[in-house]
Amino acid sequence: MISIVVPGQPVAQARPRAGKNRGKINMYDPKESKDYKNYVSLIAKQYAPKIPYEGNLKAVIKIYRQIPKSTTKKDRALFLAGIKRPVTKPDTSNYVKGIEDALNGIIYKDDSQIVELQASKYYSDNPRVEITIQELDLMGYSEIS
Repeated sequence: MISIVVPGQPVAQARPRAGKNRGKINMYDPKESKDYKNYVSLIAKQYAPKIPYEGNLKAVIKIYRQIPKSTTKKDRALFLAGIKRPVTKPDTSNYVKGIEDALNGIIYKDDSQIVELQASKYYSDNPRVEITIQELDLMGYSEIS
C-alpha cells in the first residue's frame, strides 16, 4: 500500500483545449491542469515502488479544499468537523481524473488498473490531497504486504 499527501490547493482537471498548429488541430491540457499534474507526479515519485503496480488496484482519494474566507463561524466549525462538505464545483470526478493521470507510469502502469475507487471532498485550513493506492488480489481482496 502506498499513501501520498499532496500539499496545497487541489486543482481539478479542466476540459482539454484545442489549438491549430500548421493546419492540424491539437488537443492539450490547460496550463493550470498540466502544471498540477506535473506537481502531483513529482511528489508521487518520492513514494513510487521500484516497479509500477501491474494488477488490480483500489484508490482512496480525499480532497481537502481551502475553507472560503467568507464562511461564518458556525459554518466553519461544521466544515472542520466534516459535517458540512463542499457541494460546489469543481466536481469530485474532475479532481480524481487529473490525479489518476498524474500517477500513470509512476505508481501504476495505467489508471485503467483502478477497479475500486473511493473519492471524497472536504474543507480544511490545510488544503491538500491524500491518496492511498492498494493492490488487490485476484479475488478483489486487499493483498497483505
